[in-house]
Amino acid sequence: MLSVTGLTKVFPGTRALDGADFTARAGEVHALIGENGAGKSTLIKVLTGVYRADGGSVTYQGEQVRFATPLQAQEAGISTIYQEVNLVPLMSVARNLFLGREPRRALGLVDFGRMHREAAQALAALGVRVDVRRPLGELSVGTQQMVALARAVSVNAKVVIMDEPTSSLEPREVETLFGVIRMLRERGIAVVYVSHRLDELYEVCDQVTVLRDGKVVHTGPLAELERLRLVSLMLGRQLGEVRAEGVTKFTGNHAREGRPVLAVDGLSVRHQLEKVSFAVGPGEVVGLGGLLGSGRSETVRAVAGALPPDAGTVAVDGAPVRTGSTPAAIRAGISLLPEDRKAEGIVPGLSVRENIALAALPGLSRFGLVDEKRVDEIVDTFVKRLRIKTSGVGQKVGELSGGNQQKVLLARWLAMHPKVLLLDEPTRGIDVGAKAEVQRLVDELAGEGLSVVLISSDPEELVEGSDRVVVLKDGAVVAELSGDGVSEDHLMAAIATAPSADEQSGKAEIASVVPPEDALLGGSGGGTGAAGKGDGDD
Repeated sequence: MLSVTGLTKVFPGTRALDGADFTARAGEVHALIGENGAGKSTLIKVLTGVYRADGGSVTYQGEQVRFATPLQAQEAGISTIYQEVNLVPLMSVARNLFLGREPRRALGLVDFGRMHREAAQALAALGVRVDVRRPLGELSVGTQQMVALARAVSVNAKVVIMDEPTSSLEPREVETLFGVIRMLRERGIAVVYVSHRLDELYEVCDQVTVLRDGKVVHTGPLAELERLRLVSLMLGRQLGEVRAEGVTKFTGNHAREGRPVLAVDGLSVRHQLEKVSFAVGPGEVVGLGGLLGSGRSETVRAVAGALPPDAGTVAVDGAPVRTGSTPAAIRAGISLLPEDRKAEGIVPGLSVRENIALAALPGLSRFGLVDEKRVDEIVDTFVKRLRIKTSGVGQKVGELSGGNQQKVLLARWLAMHPKVLLLDEPTRGIDVGAKAEVQRLVDELAGEGLSVVLISSDPEELVEGSDRVVVLKDGAVVAELSGDGVSEDHLMAAIATAPSADEQSGKAEIASVVPPEDALLGGSGGGTGAAGKGDGDD
């Protein structure tokens, strides 16, 4: 139905797609998976006319095509459901469902009666019953996602692309979605399914294509690929001696004795986190492991007050910290280095000096006047300590290399003298030399007694830089690695085989990490299972 051959797409400084091949067949559900930056989104945007490929070809229903706009792709029969609902919240549900193809009367006027009837019928077929005259924005995110799904399947699509479609859905809605996917398969429609949730993939997908660094590293029947092998392909790591069968028990040294500096208990955020608990001792580096979308970034954002939790507590040195408040977290000594430094970290138009001093300004001013001398002392200290390469502290931080921008952010938070440093992908997008310097600095800080939480998509970096690794899956803690158990093989086995939060219901809880005598890697995972069978997992 749809295939690409040798697809290449280059952006300044990166090759997002490098000779990628992909085929979606009629009546099949094809999983497209890979970690952050693998090229999934770029491939979808080339297929749907958002981007123009730099090389290769796209064939649709036997003919070579090149869609100039998403509208052309949609009119040809390729529908896309994005993770973020891309509809118009102020318009009615019915208007959104028929946007651009409204039924008309003889004089060209919109036939609202027919539109409302057909919209209600389309949604009822998906198990959704709402007043289609209501503004879309008044509905829950999950219901909006179902409206987007109804729109996609009601345009006589030949190919339906679903990008993380269950991220905002309740379990009941997930089951409804899976029913729709099976219906599409029976109607001979090709479905491209993008998800990081392994259980979902093995339930509804027939084929799988794994992307890594813009290249296809595997394609074939999903039922023939065991989970541990799938995880190793996504992460780019060879399988070691650890296998998926059985239960592996890890023992070893945990956090230093005494009260933990950071204690996280039962943090929950709807659709994102489920009772996440862990602790970090003084001078300890605790890694958060898991695949993209496992809840790692959401966890540190909730700890830092940037993501208000629905339940759970955070404490520093035994004192509770008001959740959902970034100022409260900063006052308690929690600092977060965000994953996206350009969007959430640096202020590119400000100087190196201003970026470093930004968070510390309230403590460096009196009656609204900033102590410029003290600012200079702090900035000079950290520019030297972190070896920030700049023509001068007055240079705009946006002009620095990625590695030096990351050092500026580190300097900003170290100037606050934090007790807990949360590092979300601190070495992503920086060169090898800068990466080594950042890793060295983290080691030094931990050696000085700073408590560190480290997130990295690179298993080697996570394992080498952490004293313990807390593994997350579908927003819940599923395992903890410590001592000799902190290895790439154990990490991949935990990600692939540890039971999800839903599977843990009614079973013994995972050993506490505050800190325990030992930790347990969950059960065998039950193999791959046949495509289209088994229990769903949100």
